[in-house]
Parts: sequence; C-alpha cells; structure tokens
Amino acid sequence: MSAIETRALCRDYGEGRAGARRSHALTDVDLTVEAGEVHGLVGPNGAGKTTLCKILSTVLEATSGTASVLGHDVGTDAAAVRRDIGIVFGGDRGLYGRLSARQNLRFWAAMYGLHGPALRLRVDELLERLGLADRAGDRVDTFSRGMKQRLHLARGLVGDPKVLLLDEPTVGMDPVAARDFRGLVGEMRAERRTVLMTTHDMAEAEAVCDLVTMIDRGRVLLTETPAEIGRVVPRHERVVAGGVPAATRQALAALEGVLAVEAEPSGRLRVETADSSVTRTVLRLLVEAGVCELSTQRPNLEDAYLHLIGDRGMAVG
Repeated sequence: MSAIETRALCRDYGEGRAGARRSHALTDVDLTVEAGEVHGLVGPNGAGKTTLCKILSTVLEATSGTASVLGHDVGTDAAAVRRDIGIVFGGDRGLYGRLSARQNLRFWAAMYGLHGPALRLRVDELLERLGLADRAGDRVDTFSRGMKQRLHLARGLVGDPKVLLLDEPTVGMDPVAARDFRGLVGEMRAERRTVLMTTHDMAEAEAVCDLVTMIDRGRVLLTETPAEIGRVVPRHERVVAGGVPAATRQALAALEGVLAVEAEPSGRLRVETADSSVTRTVLRLLVEAGVCELSTQRPNLEDAYLHLIGDRGMAVG
C-alpha cells in the first residue's frame, strides 16, 4: 500500500459563481508516494503544489479524481487521514503569538489526545529537537520568521504522524537552520515516516528528496530521482573554469559544438557543450592557456527545472 496516491485528481475554481471564469488548479494529477519516502514537489508559484497538499490534508475538496493517504480516501474517510498526517503550511497562521512556544505545542498536543506526563514529554522532546528549548517560555510574537517556521515543524510532528506534509518548510530560515532541517528530514526518513514537501529551493530538493515531481499549471511534468532528473535536459555537458584569458574565451565561443559561454556571479566562466568530444576540446584549450581551476558537470535538478519551466516565479537556492 502506498502512503499517498492520487489518480486523475482535479481541482477547479470559479464553478457556480455568476460571471466567474473557471480556472484549473490541478488537472489529472497522478502521484504515488511510497511509505518511508521523501518526495519533493517543485514548481513555480501557482503551479498547484499547495492545492494538492490541502486536498491530501482534507482541508480542500477535489473537483474530481481520487486521493488517498495510507489507504484512506481523503473525501470519504477524512477522520482517519487526519489521525495519520502532520501538516506544516508555514507563515504566521496556526500559531498563537501571545502564547509561548511551549504553550502552543501543549495546546496542539492536547488536540491530538495527549495529556499528563506523555504530553509534557512530547512537547519537551520536540522543543529540544527543533532547537527551541532555550526560548520555550518566550511569546511566539517575539520570534524571528525562521524560529516560527521551526515551531511549525514541531507542531507538525506533535501527533507523531506517519505522513508529513511540508509546504515550503525552510522559508525564512537562515542557512544554519535550513541545514539543521535537512538533518531532521534525514531523521524522519530513518524513522520510516513519509514526507511530501514542496519547495522552490532546488539545492534543498536535490539534497533531501528520494524522488522529485515537477508540476506546472496544475499538471505533472515528470517524476524522477534527483540523480536522473538531468535526462530531461538536452544531453549537454558543462565546463566551469576560473582565470580564463579574454583571448581564450573568444576562442571557446567560436568553437563548433559550444552552446554557450557565460560568466557566473563568482567570476568563473561556464562553458556549455553539445557532447563529450566538444568538452575534451574545450578542456585542451583551457589547459594550453594555463588555466588550472577546472571542473566538469552534468545537468542537475536546477537545470532540468529551468529547461522545463523556465524561471517563472522561481527563487533558485
């Protein structure tokens, strides 16, 4: 049994309102997430990622198609779905700013049926695990955005869910907190929890996800492992070099089979080539010019995203 499964899932807006234009948030979405898998949903703003998470968490009804979590239909067996999932939608909603972090978590733990010593133990464990123990007694409205996001993560885990839905979980986190989050995802994988996360950060998706699904305008474009996702990009290679003389740069740009020669923000030169034979010629010219700082690369998740979707609504990490 898959942890999450959708078939021909659709969600439309605008139906039933006079003069309203019908829009399609999701169209025929087929998705399978196996138990214990960390699965990423990537796509621009408005692609349908959050809509899909809301349907899976029973917050929103589908227009047509089916969706299930651990075998429970999200429409007809919503109570069973809610018992097995944790949800992290982020932002300020869902947190009580006048209460402390500990009080927030105690409230949500009580909503999941915990009480007494079990409740206190669970709350203290999560505060420590998410790096909030030192601020546990402080009001949440004094927290930074990153700290609020960590509290959201703690809230998502308070019911000890088998399936965790994370919508942009590292938004507002500093690099250290984001790194710690990746470690937490690794722990959840080790615990055999299933994680479905949406993200705009390609490096994050490549670092933590077993599989990645690209979605755009409500339609699934592909599902693949991060390691294999480059297959959707035309079979080019890349050479990155530092300290390239201007004359050599001009010679590279004139070579047949060189697709692009561009400067990166770091000052290094990026040379895109059509195939490995052209790459060898590029490397030879660079070595002959005395260039020592060299590396070759294959297309990665970011390249695949930009190739399929472009940079609409995308903040690449």
